Amino acid sequence: MALGRGSARNGAAGLGAAVLMLGLLVMSAEAAKYTVGDYGGWKFNVAGWAKGRTFRAGDVLEFKYNGAVHDVAAVDAAAYQSCVVPKGKRALRSGHDKVRLVKGMHYFICTVRGHCKANMKIAVKVI
Repeated sequence: MALGRGSARNGAAGLGAAVLMLGLLVMSAEAAKYTVGDYGGWKFNVAGWAKGRTFRAGDVLEFKYNGAVHDVAAVDAAAYQSCVVPKGKRALRSGHDKVRLVKGMHYFICTVRGHCKANMKIAVKVI
């Protein structure tokens, strides 16, 4: 018996294709994970690392560094520009910190004296 265009068999195949496409879209929409500074990690002269990268809400930044020597703090634009850490600002010190991004601008610096001025800082725009 011949099957027509509107048969249940073709409908099931179309539904399967739609489910597959939906699955691919969901996988591609997963949050990305970025190691700040790539293989070198969070270090001096990393300020240009974010340039040319597209960050989306939900993406995760991983800061890998020697916690005995460095730290990382989320700061505002003024602190980023001046490298002056706001009084009472808490820094992360584990050496393997993860930060989930939300939409907007994010600024991170090393609060150890002189490190921010040695470009141990990044500015990240998240869409």
